[in-house]
Parts: sequence; structure tokens; C-alpha cells
Amino acid sequence: MMINLRSATSADLALLRHWDEQPHVVNADPNDDWGWEIELDRTPDWREQLIAEIDGRAIGFIQIIDPALEDSHYWGDVPANLRAIDIWIGEETDLGKGYGTQMMQLALTRCFADSAVTAVLIDPLASNTRAHRFYERLGFQFVEPRQFGDDDCFVYRLNRADWHPSNENNAQ
Repeated sequence: MMINLRSATSADLALLRHWDEQPHVVNADPNDDWGWEIELDRTPDWREQLIAEIDGRAIGFIQIIDPALEDSHYWGDVPANLRAIDIWIGEETDLGKGYGTQMMQLALTRCFADSAVTAVLIDPLASNTRAHRFYERLGFQFVEPRQFGDDDCFVYRLNRADWHPSNENNAQ
């Protein structure tokens, strides 16, 4: 089973709205308004919005940003050469099948393909212990608790030196 990533487009609007309403997605990201109608038509050079597919069936979403250049400054004052990832599986029936691990592997490979990138950041909710374990298995290290808007989050970081793509298949 091969996961493919493709750019999200305005043709994905209904799908992304649907996924946004799924309880497991809301629980992981309760206060975000992604502004899909506008954002799917924008392609700033600091962001990639991707749909993960298996055999042409959309299963999830990944956003990769450069947090130093991103226009809302969500991450605050961060150094250059970092990336930040948002990721989710759209349908609850697709959870627990290893898709998230494969999607993260593909996202990390994309991030570290740029030799200037030193580390990747993520910010799961502080209450999302399942996500914490998932990221820790992939080599992410806990950095700090942090408030983003109304959300209590944990910031995790994966340094390039700690990324081992050849070992990631063991992260399941």
C-alpha cells in the first residue's frame, strides 16, 4: 500500500470541510478556522497543503509551513530553516492503520529534502496523549508546553540529526 501526496486544490473544499467536522479531527484541533475557501486558492512559497491518497482515495491532509515566513506568525519569533507540520487522517475508519506514520514519513522527507532545514516543529494539544506517543515514536522530542490562541499545546521538535529515514518503518 503506497501513499501518494498531491497538492490540495479548491476541488478539495467539500472534502476538507467534511473532515473538519469529524469528531476525531475536532478533538485534535478544536479552535482552528482553516479558511479553506480562501486558503486553497493561495499558494505562498512558505506553505504546502497536501492531500494524502491511497489508490486515488483521499485519506488525510498535511500542511507544511516555514514558521519564520508564515504570514500569521502563529509560531511567533522563530529562527530560519525550520518547518512545522499539521497532519490529520480524515475518516475515523482510517485511524490505526499506519497511514499517519507513512504520511509523516513522507512529510519529513519533504521537509529535510531542503538541506538548509535544521528541524521540524509540531504542536499537538497537551491533552492528546495518543499524538504525543505517535510523535515520540518518530523521534520528536518534547520542548515545552505552550498556549496557541485558546489551545494548550505541547511543542515537539525533530532535529535533522535525530531523523533516521531508514529506521522509520520501525515506528509503527
